[in-house]
Order: sequence, then C-alpha cells, then structure tokens
Amino acid sequence: MLKVGVFDSGLGGLTVVKEMINSLQNATIYYVADTKNAPYGDKTPKQILNYSLEITRYFIEKYDIDALILACNTATAYAIEELRISYPNLIIIGTEPAIKPAIIQTKTDKIGVLATPATLQGEKYQNLAKRLCKEKDVTIYEQACKGLVEQIEKGELDTAKTKTMLEAWLKPMRENFVDTIVLGCTHYPLIADIIKEIMLEKVTLIHSAKAISMHLLYLSEQKGHQNSGQLEIYLEATGVIESAMVASILKKPFNISYISY
Repeated sequence: MLKVGVFDSGLGGLTVVKEMINSLQNATIYYVADTKNAPYGDKTPKQILNYSLEITRYFIEKYDIDALILACNTATAYAIEELRISYPNLIIIGTEPAIKPAIIQTKTDKIGVLATPATLQGEKYQNLAKRLCKEKDVTIYEQACKGLVEQIEKGELDTAKTKTMLEAWLKPMRENFVDTIVLGCTHYPLIADIIKEIMLEKVTLIHSAKAISMHLLYLSEQKGHQNSGQLEIYLEATGVIESAMVASILKKPFNISYISY
C-alpha cells in the first residue's frame, strides 16, 4: 500500500484529506495536526521550517512513508525546498495559493487572495504573483487574515466575531468587483459558504485540495502504484483538537491519537 504522510498546523489539511478520500485507493494516510504549534501563520520562518522537518522525520521513522503532503500554504512557503533537498527520493507535494486558475477564470480581471500573513510575506508567493500578473493584466487584492485560523480551529465558523472579521476583509473586494477569490489557506474552504454570503454569492472560490490529490495520484502511479483497493486513515494531533470539526469535515468514523514528535 502507498503510505502518505499529510500535515498541517491543525484542521485545515483535512480539506485535502477529504479530496484524497475521493480519489486514492490501496493506500494509508497518516495525518498529523500540529495543534500544539498552531497557527503557523504567525510563526517565524525558522520555526516553520523546524516544525516541518521534525514532522517529516517522524513520518519517515515511524511509518516509512512514500509521499509527503504539506497541506499548509505557510509550511510550503518556508520548508518545501529544504525538504526536497533532504529527501530527494520522496514524493513531496506542497500547497500554494491557486492564483493561476483564478487569473484564468476571472471576468472582471480582479481577484482576491485570502491567506495567512506568513504566506503573503513569503518570497515563494510574491514571486508567483508577480510572474503571473505579467502574463495577464489583473489586479490582486491581498488580505492577510490574522486570527481566522484560530476561529476555525475552535469551531467558530459562523459566529458574530468570525463574520465581523470577514466582512471587514471582504468589503474592499466586494466594492471593487472582485469575482474570484483564492483561498490561500487549507482552513478557509471550511468557511466558503460564509465568504459567498458576504460577497453576495457573486464570486468563485478557488483552493488547491483537488489539484493536490490528483497530482499525488499521478506521481504515485508513475512510480508503480496500483490505485485499487482499500484506503486507511490514521489521525494524530500534538495538542487539543476539536473532534466535532473533524467529524464535520471527514463525514466518516475516526479515532485521534495524541503524539509528540
């Protein structure tokens, strides 16, 4: 069976696992929610890199994984290059804000990007945005959503506080006719309905979960994986995690083990 390690700072990466459930077979998924250190978005680049390296070593030493999924935009921005150098034989797939499909889909040539402060400040994102904007004349409205991951981790998806935060961030996009918004954090698809409500439904939301799942399937089949059979999922967390939120995302029975890597 294909052994896949997936990690995020918390619940958000489960939106990627959810897509993998729909496409991946003959595999075991090991998911680590690093809730003890969440959110990654307000950590230093060095901290993020260290967390990512330590979790990867944990996956390799305990499970001998064949593939690693960084189900976190922030971890991808600051750790994926080092991980690829350190583990050249491992399939490694990161998560990046899906600016390219947003640029292709927009009709108003105005797109929004919601992400953590660390993702937006990262050189990887900045280079991507600059390069793609040269290919098509679009205006990007960037918004660092400080504190939003914490709200989602607590299960406060549609509370007054969360809606107030989103209204303040989305108002400029709505008033400037943004028609496509990139969800630049794997947590944000969990509040997609609220974003659409605030944007008066006149918006296309784009995130990377399905693309990641299909890319994993392609790369694993290139290495001989036969995608037929059972899929097993093991969930682990380094700190407190909202079980009700896990259930609402995965829509299937689960057990959570608590670990220290």
